[in-house]
Amino acid sequence: MAHIARKRFGQHFLTDGGIIDAIVAAIEPAEDQALVEIGPGLGALTLPLLQSLPASSRPLTVIELDRDLAAKLRRRDDLEVIESDVLKVDFAELAAAKGRSLRVVGNLPYNISTPILFHLLGFVDHVVDQHFMLQKEVVDRMAATPGNKDFGRLSVMLQWRYHVEAVLDVPPEAFDPPPRVDSAIVRMLPYAQAPALDPVLLGEMVQVAFSQRRKLLRHSLGVWLAARGFEGEFDLKRRAEEVPVADYIALAQAL
Repeated sequence: MAHIARKRFGQHFLTDGGIIDAIVAAIEPAEDQALVEIGPGLGALTLPLLQSLPASSRPLTVIELDRDLAAKLRRRDDLEVIESDVLKVDFAELAAAKGRSLRVVGNLPYNISTPILFHLLGFVDHVVDQHFMLQKEVVDRMAATPGNKDFGRLSVMLQWRYHVEAVLDVPPEAFDPPPRVDSAIVRMLPYAQAPALDPVLLGEMVQVAFSQRRKLLRHSLGVWLAARGFEGEFDLKRRAEEVPVADYIALAQAL
């Protein structure tokens, strides 16, 4: 019996062979790597990945929430199946078990893609790189540069720790059932040297900055900084979307 996509899991199964080949080529699996796929579904990306994986990089670890799909995946001896909500997976523990940092890939459920990205941010020190299929609008925001209308909280909170690059656009007809939005592949490469700062403080600061994005920062971030007794220099005569990520990092470090 064919598997019916479950709306509550945000399931849209990739079916376009050309797109799948392009994704595998972008990932470029190699020897002695620990690949982890989030949301393998019916195996559209899983099986081509396995075909390209050297023996030293097997088994491929997959994280699948759907009980029926997980059961089917367990029939293969070249897969390690973790049946779980990805938001509950400890990627540091997984990396320790494999004895190496992880390469994380997947067609992420669009309804919880941002929480997944922030969950993984907490394990960035255990990750080599990430390649994800996401809603194109989300990828545009992730990779946006200052001065762009898509530049926002998500841009800053990911770009302070990753180099983010849009790799490939994917149309709705590449899926079954087709989503109502365009999709894209994003590549995320953690920076080798992370800025020394408090991520929680940065997150609070950026959230305040973009809370009134059409107004100058003196109306939002300026008030917040004054309440904290900040006496340093920071140009508040800008809008939040005009401030480079490096400036937000420097301010968080100064605080």
